[in-house]
Amino acid sequence: MPTDADSPWWAPARHADRRPGLLARNRITAALRAHLAASGFVEAETACLQVSPGNEAHLSAFGTEAIGPDGARRPLYLHTSPEFACKTLLAAGETRLFSLARVFRNRERGPLHHPEFTMLEWYRAGEPYTALMDDCADLMRLAAETAGASRLVWRGRECDPFAEPERLSVAEAVSRHAEIDLLATVSSDGETDRDALAEAVARTDLRVAPDDTWADLFSRILVAKVEPMLGLGRPTILCEYPVSEAALARPSPADPRVAERFELYACGVELANAFGELTDPAEQRRRFEAEMAEKARIYGETYPIDDEFLRALAMMPEASGCALGFDRLVMLAIGARRIEDVLWTPVAG
Repeated sequence: MPTDADSPWWAPARHADRRPGLLARNRITAALRAHLAASGFVEAETACLQVSPGNEAHLSAFGTEAIGPDGARRPLYLHTSPEFACKTLLAAGETRLFSLARVFRNRERGPLHHPEFTMLEWYRAGEPYTALMDDCADLMRLAAETAGASRLVWRGRECDPFAEPERLSVAEAVSRHAEIDLLATVSSDGETDRDALAEAVARTDLRVAPDDTWADLFSRILVAKVEPMLGLGRPTILCEYPVSEAALARPSPADPRVAERFELYACGVELANAFGELTDPAEQRRRFEAEMAEKARIYGETYPIDDEFLRALAMMPEASGCALGFDRLVMLAIGARRIEDVLWTPVAG
């Protein structure tokens, strides 16, 4: 016999079950907007259609085309984040900026993923990326408080959103949870030693394939050994990613092997991804080209590089920016099982 869970999201009984969580989502939306406005941030509504959807190897976009009045056609993409548009606004003169944007990612669907979701992205011009760590803690606490939650919960894991987040470098996390010296496989110019990392991984219970790249192995360590152990009991800020894993971030002045990038975790779930932003257009182009070469190798496709964005990047001030998965934050705040439970109208399966 069918259960409520088997019914479509719009079935009255199922909607009645989902509605309290959806109303909590609305309250959290309003609270975060008010908090950011009170902190001097301006909200921007960025265009979803872009020349490039982003140039990260493992992001897949939805493509379309614009047809002009003369019938001329040109390709466009639904953005995978509002990042390029927000950074262009920083170049235009904005200094504290946020966007609560609908974003689109293909090849993604599951308990924590949806083809269309909401991303809260904000930027601070002239401020260090450590300021974003404090922002993340504030927003997480506010979401929980607004939902009336004392704990964030997902799949039996719990996290106290009011506790001070642990700050842990990627190298420390990999050493702690996988017993691998990650930075021993990264040179001072950021180049990675695939064979050295493969040898270290082979000593664990993880597999090593002949065609694995350094990035493949790093991702396998992170997903299997590190991420499930983060944000348990209290939030974790995982910082100082190897520069090869931070295509949009500037190198750390303290160690050129790592970049000013961090991710926020709660209950083993990644909630946010932040950068001390790279503002060198030549270096950014080089990194985009490297990412697209990797995308071509893996998926047999590439996306355009947005030349106008790179021109704007040359004028962009020093800044830090963060992207937070808003739906995931709501999920954890209300104890939902999957992302579709907190979406008013999920995309058809």
